[in-house]
Amino acid sequence: MQRVFSGIQPSGTMTIGNYLGAMKNFVRLQDEADCVFCIVDLHAITVPQDPEQLKQNTRSLAALYLAAGINPDKSTLFVQSHVPGHAELGWMLQCVAYYGELGRMTQFKDKSSKKSVVTAGLYTYPALMAADILLYQTDLVPVGEDQKQHLELTRNIAERFNRQYGDAFTIPDPYIPKIGGRIMSLDDPAKKMSKSDENINAFVSMLDSPSVIRKKISRAVTDSEREVRYDPEHKSAISNLLTIYSLFADKSINDLEQQYRGAGYGPFKKELAEVVVDKLAPIQERYQELLNSTELDAILKLGAERAREKSSATLRDVKEKFGFIL
Repeated sequence: MQRVFSGIQPSGTMTIGNYLGAMKNFVRLQDEADCVFCIVDLHAITVPQDPEQLKQNTRSLAALYLAAGINPDKSTLFVQSHVPGHAELGWMLQCVAYYGELGRMTQFKDKSSKKSVVTAGLYTYPALMAADILLYQTDLVPVGEDQKQHLELTRNIAERFNRQYGDAFTIPDPYIPKIGGRIMSLDDPAKKMSKSDENINAFVSMLDSPSVIRKKISRAVTDSEREVRYDPEHKSAISNLLTIYSLFADKSINDLEQQYRGAGYGPFKKELAEVVVDKLAPIQERYQELLNSTELDAILKLGAERAREKSSATLRDVKEKFGFIL
């Protein structure tokens, strides 16, 4: 089986964009591949964090993964800081990465331009991201468009190391879903839906109450027409809502266009809201059961043990190739 690796930062509650673009695909992928899912808390501290909030966010994200359908018997789910090999390989790959290529990362430029103080970790974290992926001999990495540059850097670092020291790493390829990989803002369909958006009506959180979900979707921007039709170029807002509806309801966009022909936007948005509420209800219920349970702790402990087992051979091989005494 091919190995899939994905890491998500514990930086607030996931949106339905995260669910449709990532988690829902992960649930399917775990039946087709050897999946490794990592909550990357080491990446989170590249910017200041409240310690208690970081703990809560980490547990919350783990609980959401499981509530959304990640099966710990099929997949490896763990917290990054529980596997020291990530930080260890991350340092070694900083010594393979070039200063210039780290400086060209667009996400670093965007994040650093908004801060008065920039940590060294924010600059070098793409090397840690490369370590996350390469540690597990990953074949496929689910990525959004905004992460493709980082994956390309990972490939470059792996190829450079393999040339200089001998083959140690699998060269990973991106996995980009054909639909749902980029769910857009409810307020501005030109922007990707983001949990960090200052406008709380721009996104639906996976933990929003039914009344909040209904309100946010009812307020979602549309256009001056009434036709429910998929046309990303000319009807980007409605096309985004159709994509959300299609993925939540497991219906084709063509079927939805036929269903709402002549109905207008009111009934369409009202019924879309109910579909989202119904699909999130069991996830939210399971999330609450897991959040403060010993079951969650046991799953994360087992996941870390499995991750260490999966990564130990790679870490040892890299250290040998560097010339370290083992």
